[in-house]
Amino acid sequence: MPLDPAVLGRALDEKLTLHSTLCRREAGAFQQAVKSGDDVVVACTQEKRLFGELGQQTEGAVSPVRFVNIRETGGWSRDARSAMPKLAALLAAARLPEPEPVPTVTYQSAGRLLVIGPLQEAERFAALAGDVLDVTIFARGGSGAQERRYPVLGGRIGSLTGWLGAFTLAWSQDNPIDLDLCTRCNACVSACPEQAIGLDYQVDLQSCTGHRACVKACAVAGAIDFARPPVAHSDSFDLVLDLQREPSFARHAPPQGYFHLPPGQAQGPRALEVVIKLRELVGEFEKPRFFAYKQKLCAHSRNNQVGCDACIAICSAEAITSDRARQQIQVNPNLCVGCGACTTVCPTGAISYAYPRASEQGAKIRTVLSTYFTAGGTAPVLLLHGHERGQALVEELGRAARVGRAEGVPANVIPLPLWHIASVGIELWLTAVAQGAAHVAVLATGEEAPQYLEGLGLQMQVAQAIVEGLGYSGRHFSLLQVASADALDGELRLLASRRGATPAARARFAVSGEKRTTLELALDHLCDQAPRKPEQIALPPGALFGTVAVDKDKCTLCMSCVGACPSSALQDNPESPQLRFVEKNCVQCGLCATTCPEQAIALQPRLLLTPERKQARVLNETQPYGCIRCGKAFGTLKGIESMIGKLAGHAMFQGAALERLKMCGDCRVIDIYSSRNEARITDL
Repeated sequence: MPLDPAVLGRALDEKLTLHSTLCRREAGAFQQAVKSGDDVVVACTQEKRLFGELGQQTEGAVSPVRFVNIRETGGWSRDARSAMPKLAALLAAARLPEPEPVPTVTYQSAGRLLVIGPLQEAERFAALAGDVLDVTIFARGGSGAQERRYPVLGGRIGSLTGWLGAFTLAWSQDNPIDLDLCTRCNACVSACPEQAIGLDYQVDLQSCTGHRACVKACAVAGAIDFARPPVAHSDSFDLVLDLQREPSFARHAPPQGYFHLPPGQAQGPRALEVVIKLRELVGEFEKPRFFAYKQKLCAHSRNNQVGCDACIAICSAEAITSDRARQQIQVNPNLCVGCGACTTVCPTGAISYAYPRASEQGAKIRTVLSTYFTAGGTAPVLLLHGHERGQALVEELGRAARVGRAEGVPANVIPLPLWHIASVGIELWLTAVAQGAAHVAVLATGEEAPQYLEGLGLQMQVAQAIVEGLGYSGRHFSLLQVASADALDGELRLLASRRGATPAARARFAVSGEKRTTLELALDHLCDQAPRKPEQIALPPGALFGTVAVDKDKCTLCMSCVGACPSSALQDNPESPQLRFVEKNCVQCGLCATTCPEQAIALQPRLLLTPERKQARVLNETQPYGCIRCGKAFGTLKGIESMIGKLAGHAMFQGAALERLKMCGDCRVIDIYSSRNEARITDL
């Protein structure tokens, strides 16, 4: 594809010089650039290593260097001659500053490796890593070598918990043979008439009939004792290699430092890859703390009632748990893999993605779209993909297009890599549409947890319902599930034609760090420019907008729902018995419905578009109930009548006691002490 530096320069507002052999004959130009002090962007990722070496060898090099791939993403495509706006957009995104640093999570590994599995297989892997790692084997059957080279444990595993540098194995030694005392002389194996002892040196208790010939044969070592009670043990390890058919961690994203190699993979290339990784995991390691949590915004729990648990349900690493004592969620940063799915499904923004932040992601999207339009592009489609497998598929497609085996990435499809596709959700998708994107596609490659795809699909249904309800024609969001470059090629051809309608005027707002604020900005712009303006839009269940319906016949205005509401959507009126509601604040967490003692509240997902959405409206009201003694209002007519009706048949509330329920707190005390019929402690 012929690059036009003049067109790109105008779009990027700088003078550009085209280099075709920057890593070879024109290396001097690169060296001069890295000494200039300005940011340097190299539009080639193939020779990243070579450019890095050149930069290190250049005396006085001070400029940071960034890399961007414009070849496979658009230069090698059937539409290459029309791809200049997209290339300008990608170059502009590459010039953006790196994400601001965040706190890190540290792992420390001394190389203590636990291998769980058949003894022979476990010893084979131990031999491959034993020169670097301190190996312990937990035998699960099989036969081992005569030479004891590694400590061998045996028994019943109770639990395996933890992460890199902090795994804890709990097991009980419930076999008559103590592997620590066993000398592997094989005398018990020969002596057992039932052949209940194998070369894993454990007794098969189902086959053993109690001859105890093995005990006599082991009299010198004393390793066999059928009367020994089970002994509980616990030990710590830094790494775990699990060779069992079923993994010890059944979750989709196991903890770092844990590797599972079922029998079918123990001999293949995957086994070599795992051994290499294990050998490298000794020392201190860091990763970003990917999330930030604001408890005051969290809609998980109030008054020992659970409302929203979306983050707990979607976390594939099981890193999020419910802390009922503190009325909040608890996130384990050591187990968190940084997928960001929890932040995407969180209705309030209580848990947010920290690296990169939403504002930084929003700045990239706005830069890409504005540069694309400045360069003359039309109907842009954003393709959000993962930075590993997704990026590899896009590049593989570009190489296939170069040799004529595929059509490549269309000119109006702009690939944007993410740490994980689940880290971006409805607020940024709607923002992209408000800023001119004709379509937003998310590329799934088969590695994602099923609950991620379900969560993304639900959010896309909500987003699509909103834009359709506002009259923007066409399809604006899609989840592409492909596993090969050929499949991706076909999907992208269809995608290029899925051009949803966009606002007549593109939005200019910056993405906020608060999720609900960004959503409101996007909705306000889309509503202002909408071809159709209905009063409300019906949304699917699980949406993060909606109202609540109150059964006035059941509601006693006890206001327990007001105390439970985490977003101040439900409010009382200090001047009058009223239950008021601000729909804009409602996050559909359900805490009000689960808290209501009368079961008088139901959720109704929808998006209200009238001014009433931002105003407090009355859901229910009643007359105040006045004290029968002093007249002061102390409750609601319906609440007091309901209480009296429920307690009237109770033996403790007869006569004067029942009448006191109709009094305020002060008068109730006065009435008790002024009544001559009441028993007093002084009388006793």
